[in-house]
Amino acid sequence: MDYRRLGLSGLKVPVLSFGAGTFGGSGPLFGAWGSTDEKEARRLLDICLEAGVTLFDTADVYSNGASEEVLGAAIKGRRSEVLISTKTALPMGDGPGDYGTSRERLIRSVEAALRRLGTDHIDLLQLHAFDAGTPIEEVLSTLDGLVRAGKVRYLGVSNFSGWQIMKSLAIADRHGWTRYVANQAYYSLIGRDYEWELMPLGLDQGVGALVWSPLGWGRLTGKLQRGQALPAGSRLHQTADFGPPVDDERLFRVIDALNEVAGETGKSVPQIAINWLTSRPTVSSVIIGARNEDQLRQNLGAIGWSLTPEQRQKLDAASSVEAAYPYFPYRRQEGFARLNPPAV
Repeated sequence: MDYRRLGLSGLKVPVLSFGAGTFGGSGPLFGAWGSTDEKEARRLLDICLEAGVTLFDTADVYSNGASEEVLGAAIKGRRSEVLISTKTALPMGDGPGDYGTSRERLIRSVEAALRRLGTDHIDLLQLHAFDAGTPIEEVLSTLDGLVRAGKVRYLGVSNFSGWQIMKSLAIADRHGWTRYVANQAYYSLIGRDYEWELMPLGLDQGVGALVWSPLGWGRLTGKLQRGQALPAGSRLHQTADFGPPVDDERLFRVIDALNEVAGETGKSVPQIAINWLTSRPTVSSVIIGARNEDQLRQNLGAIGWSLTPEQRQKLDAASSVEAAYPYFPYRRQEGFARLNPPAV
């Protein structure tokens, strides 16, 4: 297992981490992902640790806290062997204090997460979404206090825009508060918007990416093929509307390229899609999920080998998409590109 620094922090994280969204799954979204119970979670944890996967990611909103509870039970007795990442901000109820990142909500959410996880500290706390209703100074001063109290070790964000991250970093620097070192972001061969603004920001500011949904909400599992109907057992029947839309022609262009590389390497389509991500700038760790042991072992096979430059170029070309303004001139026009060379 390759271990990388998380942004400019001193924290070393494995290039593959495990997403516990399937733990205790319930509801239309998380129930479709999986419903791993405590016994199954322990077995998956065993396999992860044997392979060197030490970072486990969850969130309070995953099955209304059940994911944290199952993960907490699975790590009991071996807390020192693992890193725990969790997230908060999204609604956990309908009350006025049940969502957001106010001081009151953050402190209460962290205390609740610690109880569910059965631990005295969270290794990485990430804000699940930007809260436009709470001053950034209030958010950051509260988070800094949680770090100083030893309840949280490192801080990150998820689903933030570039300006929201940059403004937060500037305010943290001004006051000497703890900085964000992680950005948990959607990034895949069929979702490369991360490269337009968030990747250059990560390079400039030392914010490492934790990639979620590396298989494009299940579209790059190898089950979808050009000219064929969606398989009856695909979770896309339940989850397609939750993810960003993907143009069919571009999707199948990427799948065709993945199939070609699979034929050349003997690796599976998802293994190739994940491996491609591990070589991208700013990527500290790719979060993989699994509903069972076989699926986990398949995903773990995404590392320990390399794509050739020609294979990477083939995947890059198939997945390329025109950047939105104001980014596209820097991609297409030589004069603009000379001033701002692309990150990839």
